[in-house]
Amino acid sequence: MQITEEAAYRLRLATGFLEEARQDSELKRWRSCVDNSQLAAENAAKAVLALVAPVGATHEPAALLRRLLAENRYPPTVQSKVERVAECAARLGWSVHVGTDYGDGIKRRTPWELFGQDDARQALALAEEAVDAVREITQGS
Repeated sequence: MQITEEAAYRLRLATGFLEEARQDSELKRWRSCVDNSQLAAENAAKAVLALVAPVGATHEPAALLRRLLAENRYPPTVQSKVERVAECAARLGWSVHVGTDYGDGIKRRTPWELFGQDDARQALALAEEAVDAVREITQGS
């Protein structure tokens, strides 16, 4: 698909957050790795959204992507990749964003208590998958 200026910007954001997540993983900063992975996946989803629609202020772009898929706004050749980006963004959605920044106030657990190495590995893998899918979508692979 033809990349728009907004989509290119969102992809650069996603790539930057993904690189920081990788660095965080190497430094064993698990909470920060999850946080940056969440932002990478969110911006990857917004990049795909920007290919066909305006991008609003949301931490839950997966629902918008799924609606646009249901409306057949994406070519059939990229629909499965768009769905995968939506899935990655959904798994790293609002609750992860809130958890990495604020923790769990009800259980009195800080973000550093909530997220460990396994969480970071899973989040990083999802973020990498989302960013790779956007690159494939925009490069016509």
